[in-house]
Amino acid sequence: MKIECEKFKQVAIKGCLLFLCLERGNDMENTNIAKKLLAVMADCAYIAKNGINSFHKYKYATAEDVLQKVNESLVKNKIVSIASPNLQQMVDVTNLKGNTEHLATVIVKIQLIDSESGESVIIVGIGSGQDAGDKAVMKAQTAAIKYAYMLSLCVATGDDTEADVKTDENNADITQNKVFKANTESAKVNTKNKTVLPKHVFTCSDCGKAIDNDRVIEYSVANFGKPLCIACQKHYKKAA
Repeated sequence: MKIECEKFKQVAIKGCLLFLCLERGNDMENTNIAKKLLAVMADCAYIAKNGINSFHKYKYATAEDVLQKVNESLVKNKIVSIASPNLQQMVDVTNLKGNTEHLATVIVKIQLIDSESGESVIIVGIGSGQDAGDKAVMKAQTAAIKYAYMLSLCVATGDDTEADVKTDENNADITQNKVFKANTESAKVNTKNKTVLPKHVFTCSDCGKAIDNDRVIEYSVANFGKPLCIACQKHYKKAA
């Protein structure tokens, strides 16, 4: 279907481009599709995070959950969706284990057509996917479709990128480790040709408990990369 647009708006939000295009030059607020999309937004206001990443230990809204809920509402409101993917880039990258994987970037245009009035809106999503086999493009395509819908319809999942506690904790651990190393290096003293560390009180990076045993601190930094009390060390050993 050829689209002639007089009104065009491009918005960049978190790596996803949204293109709103309206046929026949009508104002959005006076169109049937705008009213129907409002109903779709109400139906899809929140999607629960049922997916679990077992490696990184976090929950997320799956593409299946998003597409199922959005599609149900689109069908109910008699809106047709047509997705057109376009591969923008495919490069080889090296992962942390030194293996080569394929990284694909895909742009997906989704045209939403009101089956009753013929009015349409286009949304565009950009997604990237990485895989050692032949699934990089499919991963990128799925991500592009998922986030095009989530951002266009303002779907909430309970996430907030500013509430990234894990990153804050990692940065705090790095800072504390630097302070620990600086303190221990400057505090070394020689006694009878023997280098010893005077006692210092540090806090456990996980539970915040005070650690006044230098050997415990030295062992935890050497084996876990940060100061840990004995109890927290046992927890890490069990997890390993």
